[in-house]
Amino acid sequence: MSRTRARAHRRTLELPDAAATTRLGERLAARLPKDTTGWMILLQGELGSGKSTVARAMLHALGHLGPAPSPTYTLVEPYEIRGRTIYHVDLYRISNEAELPFLGWTDLREGLVLVEWPERVPSLAAEADLHIHLTYAGAGREAEMTALRLRAAGLLAAV
Repeated sequence: MSRTRARAHRRTLELPDAAATTRLGERLAARLPKDTTGWMILLQGELGSGKSTVARAMLHALGHLGPAPSPTYTLVEPYEIRGRTIYHVDLYRISNEAELPFLGWTDLREGLVLVEWPERVPSLAAEADLHIHLTYAGAGREAEMTALRLRAAGLLAAV
């Protein structure tokens, strides 16, 4: 896996409604490479800003057919989809990086990891590929996306 950092690859999208937020997740999923082992996408934003909506849309676009519950209480929801391992992680209840091993963090890195509330463990940005910060914008939302690695810059450009 390349550790090369992307430089200033950013994109901001207006998301006027929940359907636009869902479409963002679907477009991201459609542009991921077939092998997403070791990929990490950080989903940051206030409560209700659309983090889970983006994650669910990605899971469904990748082929998950059932419900995709929020991992708020379970902390990690694992998925096996078409030979791909995906972990939806919620760090809201984590107080610091020292708690990550209790989630089996090392094992999670064997798949695609979608992380909500990454600000609870700021050091994750050094490992992540893409950071999506969702904010309220009037009646809708805005997504500021930053490619943190070069391999995510192409994904960002295609969304």
